[in-house]
Amino acid sequence: MPYRTLDPEKIIATAANLERRIGERFPGSGLENVGHELVMLARDTAKSADEIARPMWWLRVLIALAVVGGGLVFFLVGSFLTFKRIETDGFNLVQGIEAGINTLVLIGLGVFALFRIEERAKRHAALKGLHAMRSLVHVIDMHQLTKDPVVFSSDFKPTPSSPKRTMSRVDLKRYLDYCSELLSLTGKVAALYAQSLADHDVLEAVNDIENLATNLSRKIWQKIMLLESRG
Repeated sequence: MPYRTLDPEKIIATAANLERRIGERFPGSGLENVGHELVMLARDTAKSADEIARPMWWLRVLIALAVVGGGLVFFLVGSFLTFKRIETDGFNLVQGIEAGINTLVLIGLGVFALFRIEERAKRHAALKGLHAMRSLVHVIDMHQLTKDPVVFSSDFKPTPSSPKRTMSRVDLKRYLDYCSELLSLTGKVAALYAQSLADHDVLEAVNDIENLATNLSRKIWQKIMLLESRG
C-alpha cells in the first residue's frame, strides 16, 4: 500500500529539493551544507534500512550449521558411551531426570541465543544510524540558535560580541522555516529504521529523535511568530 509506508526515494527527493531551495536563497551558507548532509544521510539510511529488512541468510546458514553440528556432537558422544543396567532407587531416578531436563533447558537457551544473533546485529546497525541523526538534529539547532527576531526591535542595541546581522526580516523567516523543514525531514529519515525493523529499542530511539526534532521545531516557530507579529 503506497500510503501506508514511507517511500525512501521520495524522502531523498524531498531532501534534495530542500537543499536546492536553501542553496538558491542562501548560496554557500552553512545551512546549505547541512541540507547536503541530510541528503547523504537519507541515502545511506535508505540503503541500510533496506539491508536490515532483508533476512541475513549467511548468518542463518551459520546458525543452522552450528545447531546441527552441536546435535551431531551430542549424538556421537552418546553413541560412544556405554551404560550398564543397574538397579536404582527412586532418588537416583529423580536425579537423573532432573539432570536430563537441565541439559535440555540449557541446550534450548543456547539455540534461542543463537537465533537472536541476527536480531541483535540489526538492532546495533539501526541504533548506530540513529545516533548520527540525533547529532544532525543538534547541528540544525545550532544554525538557528543565534537567529533571534529581537534584532528587529526598535530598542535593540547590539554589543561588540553580538553576531553579525545581515538578513532581512523576510530572509530570516525563510531561514528559520528551512531549519524547521530540515528537522522534520530528519525525523522522517529516522522513521525508515522503525519501518524496517519492529524492535522496541529502535522504536524508542526513533520516537526520541522525532520528539527532539518536534520540540526544537516548536522553538523555531515561536521565533517565526514573533517575526510575523512585529512585521
